[in-house]
Amino acid sequence: MYDIRTREIQEAIAAADVALDHLERARRCLSSASGWGLFDTLGGGFISGLIKHGKMSDAEHEINQAKRALEKFSRELRDVQGYSSVHINGFLTFGDLFCDGFLMDVLVQSQIGRAKRECEDAINQVSRIRSDLQRML
Repeated sequence: MYDIRTREIQEAIAAADVALDHLERARRCLSSASGWGLFDTLGGGFISGLIKHGKMSDAEHEINQAKRALEKFSRELRDVQGYSSVHINGFLTFGDLFCDGFLMDVLVQSQIGRAKRECEDAINQVSRIRSDLQRML
């Protein structure tokens, strides 16, 4: 019985590590997009807008990967006694914003900031649960 419990905890920790990796990558992409977005808002021009949207696309990819990893983490966590699942409040999925202009830039900056906060909240929640699991070993 002990070996099964240990294995289930280790599998949940491994799933948490994968989710955290994608969440950290998403956070870095969002931070970069935010920086480029600020530059774009202050008149950076076409190139900075392209770079910002590229970073947003990278962040969206990592957020989608994190969602899949969080689903797996949730499934693994259900196998560990005392946990039912993980409920990460929904991540923002970026829409393609091709409009340009100051007001649109400000809106995009707001969306990036919100996604970054959601990402940080998810990192904190998964990290806390991972620490709890580590103590159970």
